[in-house]
Amino acid sequence: MNSIRIVGARENNLRNVTVEVPKQAITVFTGVSGSGKSSLVFDTIAAEAQRQLNETFTAFARARLPKYGQPDLDSVENLSAAIVVDQKRLGGGSRSTVGTITDISAILRLLFSRVGTPQLGASNLFSFNDPQGMCPECEGIGRITTLDLDAFLDRGKSLNDGALLHPDFQPGTWYWQMYAASGFFDMDKPLERYDEQEWHNLLHGRGKLPVAVGGGQMNATYEGVVEKFTRLFIKRDVAEMSERTRNRVAQYVTEAVCPSCGGARLNEAARSVRVAGRSIVELNALEATELVEVLRTVDAPVAAPMVESLLDRVGNLVTIGLGYLSLDRETATLSGGESQRIKMVRHLSSALTDMMYVFDEPSIGLHARDVARLNTLLRKLRDKGNTVLVVEHDRDVIAIADHVIDIGPKAGAHGGEVVYAGSVAALADAPTLTGRHMRHRLPLKTEVRPRTGVLTVTDAAVHNLRKVTVDFPAGVLTVVTGVAGSGKSSLVNEAFLAQHPQAIVIDQSAVGASIRSSPATYTGVMDEIRALFAKANKVSPGLFSFNSKGACPACQGLGVIYTDLAFMDGLKSTCEECEGRRFRPEVLQHRLRDRTIAEVLDMTAEEAAAFFPEKKLQPILRALVDVGLDYLRLGQPLSTLSGGECQRVKLATELHKSGTVYVMDEPTTGLHMSDIQHLLAIIDRLVTQGNSVIVIEHNLDIIKNADWIIDLGPEGGAAGGQVIFEGTPSDLLAFSPSHTADALRQEVA
Repeated sequence: MNSIRIVGARENNLRNVTVEVPKQAITVFTGVSGSGKSSLVFDTIAAEAQRQLNETFTAFARARLPKYGQPDLDSVENLSAAIVVDQKRLGGGSRSTVGTITDISAILRLLFSRVGTPQLGASNLFSFNDPQGMCPECEGIGRITTLDLDAFLDRGKSLNDGALLHPDFQPGTWYWQMYAASGFFDMDKPLERYDEQEWHNLLHGRGKLPVAVGGGQMNATYEGVVEKFTRLFIKRDVAEMSERTRNRVAQYVTEAVCPSCGGARLNEAARSVRVAGRSIVELNALEATELVEVLRTVDAPVAAPMVESLLDRVGNLVTIGLGYLSLDRETATLSGGESQRIKMVRHLSSALTDMMYVFDEPSIGLHARDVARLNTLLRKLRDKGNTVLVVEHDRDVIAIADHVIDIGPKAGAHGGEVVYAGSVAALADAPTLTGRHMRHRLPLKTEVRPRTGVLTVTDAAVHNLRKVTVDFPAGVLTVVTGVAGSGKSSLVNEAFLAQHPQAIVIDQSAVGASIRSSPATYTGVMDEIRALFAKANKVSPGLFSFNSKGACPACQGLGVIYTDLAFMDGLKSTCEECEGRRFRPEVLQHRLRDRTIAEVLDMTAEEAAAFFPEKKLQPILRALVDVGLDYLRLGQPLSTLSGGECQRVKLATELHKSGTVYVMDEPTTGLHMSDIQHLLAIIDRLVTQGNSVIVIEHNLDIIKNADWIIDLGPEGGAAGGQVIFEGTPSDLLAFSPSHTADALRQEVA
């Protein structure tokens, strides 16, 4: 009973894996990106734990719970209930904040309801998500969205000429007919000549009117354009609108801070209550590090249990490296790494034991200083009697493991096996890629390339940046470093790109990862491949698309059939009609150089690069190989790719483009230690070709190989936002007041 035993795991590329995972210990799963780590940890162990837990509920409850398919394995023993802490960004819209998602706000509201002066009453009166607490004007959002009349109206035109510019209000539309049939307006009179009453009727008029529409008469509710547009679009839930509608609406609205509450979200009564001389709005706006200090001054006896709970939870935010966040920060603005650490804070206060916590590269986005803090929290979870499983590449996280399971030996079809299982100490002697790179570290670059010019950012004051002016050298590799929240992304992704918009950006925004998208469709090579097949066979290119008329009718081009079994787990099976090939039989009769379209999509990037000599295809296919994705099949759904693989597909898509400045946001995300050298080789090639490369990065191997380093800090949030160092890696070693310099000295010691 002291270990979880998995027998015969075959999810994705796993090759009949049998392995034991010790319980009440930290086990780190490592291996190159795409080796099968996530398939074993998330798609097998965690999925089976969640599926079996769901099976303990009634059929009625199961129909309302998330569905987890049964993983492809022979058996599993001694599972604990699983809590998965992944990198998915926290949603929740504008009503979700750091305070609400961590439940810190609920305790803070309780504190104000019990010891606040003047006394207001129940805690819900301090909630901006409750009608009794929210600001009545903005309804707790803090901002008001209004129709921009300058964008919506052409005052020089009449209603018949199309003075209402939104497409849904153009002449002939249903909404336009209501205004035409109202009798309020001379339809040929330009709006600029309207009198006061006509303007009121057009913008704000309301009431029931008998109107003649389409040859008949009906009683309709008349609404002025402001009232109608507000009801139809501004008050409507954004989630109910299509992306096209949202984009269209955005052209005709303007957003501003609520004039009534000043963006505080709460009504006047809630804003007037004080604890420790401050309102709840002021406490929500403090950075976590400052909030801890204020909470310690609250000494009312009745407040003791609430203050203790708040100090614990807010203290965890600080410990995990998020001390620069405030409780009123909207969750939608958090990065994937920040989102994962926020989720950790929620679980650290739990009293549950013998749970299984599953983490997906929790070190992503963390400076070396903060990785040590993360390790403290992982140990804290283990010491409470829990099993902690971590998929990770970071040496410092691997170092604290009680047990390491290395998956490999390589990626994709060349991976899927346990190549090492044992202690961290013995891993260094293991003949695996991970073992080899645990032993050997990249040296510090001593000979840096000369700059060919400068790209200057002037007076950057985005977020916490303090009017920063800094020169980015051209023609070299510049690495921007600093602890989380120090201002790196603000400086590069906002200030630099605003002043140098010609740069090619490779950031961490999501790759469209549906079952219908693949490396071939995402990189754009599919269009050219379809054109080649069409030309060779003198037929339409659409015939060679599994998303169009070439799709197998039985599975609609998916290659698999999904069967809904109500409250039981859904069933996924290979389509019998096309045998998983996605296309109609007649499509597969057409060939290009003796290969069908299905056979081409089953090629790896490396095979495709040898098969297609075409100039339009070669640069992209070679780029896929160069970024270490030679094993990836052209038609493999992006939904089956790991985070690191998706990032590199994006990198490959951009690399073949011609440009002088490349901006990369933490390109080592999801990369194994052995792939870092591969990435550095790509960057070096770009620089050698005369490009300038700017990288935001925490990885010390990348920092050691920079030509120029710009270090921000000294801390995060209000204590950051300054350039504290500019120079070469060798210069940084000799620099003292910098967390990056401290980590670099420790690395090369």
